[in-house]
Amino acid sequence: MGRVGLIITGMNIAIETLGCKLNQAETELLARQFLKAGYRLVSATDAADIYILNTCTVTSIADAKSRHLLRLAHRQNPDAVLVATGCYAQRAPAELAQIEGVALVTGNEDKPELLQRLKESGYLENHSAVPENALGHPHPAFRTRAFIKVQEGCSSFCSYCVVPLVRVKEKSLAADRVIGEINKRIASGYREVVLTGTKIGSYNDDGVTLQGLLERILGETDIARLRLSSLQPQEITTGLLHLWRNERLCPHFHLSLQSGCGTVLKRMGRRYTTADYQRVLELIRNLVPDAAITTDVITGFPGETDAEFAESYQLCQQLAFARIHVFPYSPRSGTKAARLPDQVDHLGKKQRAQQMLTLAKSSSQNFNQRFLGRIMTVLWENQSGGLWSGLTGNYIKVYCESNKELTSQILPVKLEELYNRDRVWGQILF
Repeated sequence: MGRVGLIITGMNIAIETLGCKLNQAETELLARQFLKAGYRLVSATDAADIYILNTCTVTSIADAKSRHLLRLAHRQNPDAVLVATGCYAQRAPAELAQIEGVALVTGNEDKPELLQRLKESGYLENHSAVPENALGHPHPAFRTRAFIKVQEGCSSFCSYCVVPLVRVKEKSLAADRVIGEINKRIASGYREVVLTGTKIGSYNDDGVTLQGLLERILGETDIARLRLSSLQPQEITTGLLHLWRNERLCPHFHLSLQSGCGTVLKRMGRRYTTADYQRVLELIRNLVPDAAITTDVITGFPGETDAEFAESYQLCQQLAFARIHVFPYSPRSGTKAARLPDQVDHLGKKQRAQQMLTLAKSSSQNFNQRFLGRIMTVLWENQSGGLWSGLTGNYIKVYCESNKELTSQILPVKLEELYNRDRVWGQILF
């Protein structure tokens, strides 16, 4: 997040985010609240009066990153008021409160009221409100793609996952509100919206399911691109996939596999088999031929033998994912898996993760290779070092050189060659 160039004067607020797209969506909402209330958003490396960290706790590494960023913020700016919110703050508020400089810790449920909490605590001065349509777009505080929360909470309780403990109650935002938020983003100049949630496949607003919500968005908004953050394999149906006949729906499905070994899936408490997963992928590829299918894989789950890891590796190789996000298993207090015997040692988890990461790299290259020579549309997002970067609908990261302003433009691009390992170099066809 770069420095914000607003005309208004006032207190400087820095917000950083760790973790999932849901956290990113909630950070975007926070940022809009502060801007509308008359405050200035700045980079975390700038002199902020208040530094807010939206934390993640899905792994021990995420916890460590949260603590590191808070301590770093205090060292760089000892006078700043530090605020921790998000999932780590929900799970272990006392741990974060002990960090020097941290003045306020709020969980997920209190996140929407954070601005008011800061005012009541005397950390914020009052400023004149700014109309939302005066914020402008593209705005340096936000991404080129708008992240909109439609659901939160999960009651599945997979044996390894801490999320149901920190986002307890499942609830869906009203469809009318989602439509309204999307139309606001369109009015601000956004071309793509990403629907996010803890488990968006369980979306249900008084009988309106995810499929119904998508139908309404496509029918009641003019958003150029609509993307889903993540789905479970058991949530994919033929009826849902038929919606992808509309080219405004991005052909990208993130389906967490977690393990390609059936016995490990059972210990994980996942609600599908490897055969179920393979059938869903075949269905997607038949109905949405150019779709990118990306996934998450955990290595070193308790009790995972060499043979079970090999089985998982071989299935991931066979399924030819567009991207694989690899996570060495991290025990989370309060989860069933943390109490399982036969924890895999650190070295074993690390070695298996490295093998899977090598596969992930080749899988991504192979997927991108399929589209070289094709003309595809790219939403251009960022410029750095003379290069522009953007995404195709099926989530291929594309780079090009251009002296023109491309932010938020969707343009036809010829994909020419592989670039920088798992990305593609393209030529814009103006």
